[in-house]
Amino acid sequence: MKELMRALLIFIVLSLITGLAYPLVITGLSALFFPEKAAGSLVMDRGRVVGAALIGQKFAAPRYFHGRPSANEYDASNSGGANLGPASAQFIQEVKARVEQTRREDNLRPGSPIPADLVLASASGLDPDISVEAAFIQIPRVARERAVSEEALKDLLARTAEGQPSWVEPRVNLLRLNMAIDRLRP
Repeated sequence: MKELMRALLIFIVLSLITGLAYPLVITGLSALFFPEKAAGSLVMDRGRVVGAALIGQKFAAPRYFHGRPSANEYDASNSGGANLGPASAQFIQEVKARVEQTRREDNLRPGSPIPADLVLASASGLDPDISVEAAFIQIPRVARERAVSEEALKDLLARTAEGQPSWVEPRVNLLRLNMAIDRLRP
């Protein structure tokens, strides 16, 4: 009986330490040292939350830059890919359809290269960023739809591109880029 009481006491003490004290300390430290990330990297616009910088959103209107396809329609509660391999007939059909849609939307010539992140879904289905190259080929469409010069959009793209450290391919956060475009005046 004495061993059972001792085991129960150890269980309770360790449960309090690992299940309550440790998470509270780590949460407090992260809120202190990384407040934006600890709060979910929420993006605010005029005092209201419009999204999160680390969770992709669907932008389908022609006046916006479009992001990477999502296997789960950007449902953050259902993160994950389609698990289709490169030899899958369904995968090949989906990619071909996305290539054709991108060519049609952005008025690209047949055979012209299309960045992979515009036609291949990610493993999470929630990528918030696209490559600078993927954004660059969409500039003529967005400029035409918004009656803004292509040069203004190129300048905006250059200012919003991220890519530190230097071995990381430059990328653009789609939500922040589209918010910046909304603030542009033609």
